[in-house]
Amino acid sequence: MTTSTPQSAPPELIEVEEFFADPGFLVPQISPDGTRLAYLAPHRGRRNIWVRGIDETHDDAVPVTHDTRRGIFTYYWTDDPRRLLYLQDTDGNEDFHLHRVDLDRPEEPAVDLTPMDPGSRVFAVEPLPSVPGSVLVTMNRRPAHFDVFRVDVATGEVTLHQEQADPQVGVLLDREGRPAFEVVTEPDGTIAVSGVDRTTGAARLLRRIGGTEYPLGVHPQLVTPDGDGLLLGSYAPDGDDLRLVRLDRETGEETVVAAARGRSLDVMGIMAPGVLPPVVYTDRRTGEPIAARFADDRPHIEVLDPRFAEVYAELATLSDGVLGTLSSDEEGRRWVATFGHDREPGVTWFYDHATGERRRLGRPFPDLDPEDMAPMTPVRVPARDGLELPGYLTLPVGVEPRDLPMVLLVHGGPWSQDFWGFNPEVQLLANRGYAVLQVNYRGSIGYGRRHLTAAVGETGRAMHDDLVDAVEWAIAQGYADPDRIGISGVSYGGYATLFAIATEPERFAAAIDYVGVSDLVAALRALPPFTRAYNANSWYGYLGDPEIPVASSRVVCDRPGDGRNLV
Repeated sequence: MTTSTPQSAPPELIEVEEFFADPGFLVPQISPDGTRLAYLAPHRGRRNIWVRGIDETHDDAVPVTHDTRRGIFTYYWTDDPRRLLYLQDTDGNEDFHLHRVDLDRPEEPAVDLTPMDPGSRVFAVEPLPSVPGSVLVTMNRRPAHFDVFRVDVATGEVTLHQEQADPQVGVLLDREGRPAFEVVTEPDGTIAVSGVDRTTGAARLLRRIGGTEYPLGVHPQLVTPDGDGLLLGSYAPDGDDLRLVRLDRETGEETVVAAARGRSLDVMGIMAPGVLPPVVYTDRRTGEPIAARFADDRPHIEVLDPRFAEVYAELATLSDGVLGTLSSDEEGRRWVATFGHDREPGVTWFYDHATGERRRLGRPFPDLDPEDMAPMTPVRVPARDGLELPGYLTLPVGVEPRDLPMVLLVHGGPWSQDFWGFNPEVQLLANRGYAVLQVNYRGSIGYGRRHLTAAVGETGRAMHDDLVDAVEWAIAQGYADPDRIGISGVSYGGYATLFAIATEPERFAAAIDYVGVSDLVAALRALPPFTRAYNANSWYGYLGDPEIPVASSRVVCDRPGDGRNLV
C-alpha cells in the first residue's frame, strides 16, 4: 500500500464547527433552459434554495425559499424554468409535502401543492412529459395506499392519476403516465415483476427475483422511455457481480445494459436521491440511460451513450475526483457536475459542450484547505476465513504513520458501505492525529453477492470478527498502537460498537455508540407487521425470526454473555 509523503509539520487544528457547518453550496442543478443555477445554501439560519444566473456568482444570487424552522434538502426544477418544487415536513415529522416557489416572485410564501391530513406524506415526485406543466406525485392520502396524483404546478389542481387497488402491488408508470410494470413483494420476500398489457391492463408475470442477495430490494427500478423495458439490478445466475439489465415487458427477456467485471452496481444512491450520486444517469430530455455507477476502491462510471461519452471525456478532465451528481439543460449542451473527492467536498464545475467553456462553481466549505486534509487510501484486509475485506485507511497529515492512536469507524445498515470521498468525521479525527480505519465487513453492499451473503447468520460472529481482523491488520502493519484503539459507529454500527466492547473490552480503549440498536430482538419485534415481507430478505433472512423458538432458529450471537441476542 502506498501512502502520501508526510508534510514537514501537521496542519493547524481546525475547529469542529468548520467541518460540520451548514454547507454554503450544495446540490446544484441547472435549469432546463440552461440559464439559471439553483442550489442549497444557508439563509435565515437554515438551508434554503438560492437561484442565480448561470454566469453569476453567489453575490448575485437570490434566496427563493425562506424556511426558518427546518432546512430544505430535496428540490426539483419543473419543465417551466420559472418554477421550482421542493419537499418539506413539519419540524422533522417526515410528513413531507410538495411546495411550489415562483422565481418571478421569490419574496412570496411558497405554496403547498399537497395539503393532506396529518400522517400522510409525499413519497415520490416524477415529471410527466406528456402533460407539460404537471408532475406525478405519489402520496398516501389513504393511510395504507400509495396512490399517484397528477398535480398542475401552476394552478395547484390535484387529480387522481393511478389508484393503488392492492397495497402490496407497486405500479411503475412510463413517461406517458401509463402502467407499464407491476412489482409485488411476496410474503417470503420474493419480488415478482409483471408486465402490464397496454390494451387490457392485465399483468403477466415475467420473473421472480429475491433472496438474501437483495436485502434492500431490487434497485434500480427504472422504466425505459419507450415503456417497453424495465432497468433492474440483477445478478447473473452463476455470477457474483450486480449488473444493470433490461427486462422486456412483453417477452421477459433479460438483456445486460451495463456490467463491469469484478465490480457491482453501486445502489447507495437510492438512500438519498438527488443528494448522493444516482445509480443510473439519464438524459434530461429523453430519459435514456447515459451512464451507470459501479462500486470500487474509487467508484467507477460506465458510460452507455456515445453522445454522452464525448461529454464525459471532457468532464473527467475537470477534477481528479469521481463524477457525483449531474444535471444538464434540455439540449444536453450545458452541464453542472459535482465530483466526489477524499480531500475536497462538493467539487463543482460548469461545462458548455458547444463552446468548451468550463469553470469552477461554489464550494460547500471554502475555509477548508484541501492541502490540510488527509488522503483516504483504499486497503484490502484479509479476514480469518479468507474473505477479502475492502476498506479505507486515513492517516494524519505530517505525522509519522507508526503506532498511532486509531479509531475504527463502523458504517451502519448493515446493508450500506464506506466509500471513497470526503468524510468530515474522518477528517476531524485525522486533523487531531488519529488514524482512521473503515472496513466494508461482510454484509456491506457493493462488493458482490458472495461478500454480501457471507453475513447470513453471522451477526455477532463473523461480522464482528471482520472488525477485529481489521484492527489486528492495522496493528500488524505498524500503523496502530494496540493500546490506543477506539471504535465508533452509527445505527447498526452503534450495535457493532456495543457488541465489541461488551465481548472484547480489552481490545478497545474507547467507544462511541450513536443511535445504535442495543437489542436486536426487541428491534425486530417492534417492526410493524406489514413490513414483514419487505424485511424477509434482510433482517429475517440474515438474523432469523424472533418469533420462532430458539431450538429451531439460527443462533446468530453465541459469545459469552450475549444470551439476550439469540434470534
